[in-house]
Amino acid sequence: MSVDVHYTVDGPEDAPVVVLSGALGSRLDMWDPQMAGLTGQFRVVRHDIRGHGGSPVPPAPYSIADLGSDVLRLLDRLKVERAHFAGLSLGGMTGMWLAAHAPERIDRLALLGTSPKPPGTREGWAERIHTVRTEGMAALAPTVVSRWFTPAYAEREPQTVALFVDMVANTPAEGYAGCCAAIQHMDLRPGLPSISAPTLVVVGKQDPSTPPELSELIASAIPDARLEIVPDAAHLVSWEQATIVNELLVEHFGK
Repeated sequence: MSVDVHYTVDGPEDAPVVVLSGALGSRLDMWDPQMAGLTGQFRVVRHDIRGHGGSPVPPAPYSIADLGSDVLRLLDRLKVERAHFAGLSLGGMTGMWLAAHAPERIDRLALLGTSPKPPGTREGWAERIHTVRTEGMAALAPTVVSRWFTPAYAEREPQTVALFVDMVANTPAEGYAGCCAAIQHMDLRPGLPSISAPTLVVVGKQDPSTPPELSELIASAIPDARLEIVPDAAHLVSWEQATIVNELLVEHFGK
């Protein structure tokens, strides 16, 4: 069953709508570097994934279909029939589900640092769920965030790293575990060839969480998808290389 997720709306009321959906363990403010670049031309809707930030925390486990249904419910609440969609990591997984299962609601699609299948092993995701349930989020946060930025960036920007470690550590354990289960059991590959939304696929060249070969897999399966591999970026490419990503998004959604 879908839930009413927490959201914010910025930008001109009559502009095309862009929905931004974030990573596992994040809040909607992970998109702060995109706001100045997008809100001049678009009505930007950001939301906290179920189990994260200000959104409800239903009992785990969740599915990618649950997360996609939450977005459809949000669009209905906002009376938006059709929107552009950009998702990073778990948000990108949600975007692939939406474009395959509700194509009439998605105009143009941007998939950042994501995967159509569980990155790593299903056993690894089970171990992560176990860690969260037995040791709490703080035990996991530094390791998770160490994969979000390149070492050089992390050394230059320790305050940013600290911000995201705190963000992950304060994610509700039940919500995080529920979303881990969604990733653990998903396989979005069968739906990719049916996606008709013009699709941009973006990945950091040094992304250890969802390496470029996973984005190459997505781009090769979605008809006419465009792949951009961004240098000097890890998993959170939208933050580490915000200028490049913003230019790509504005160009893609502005067509």
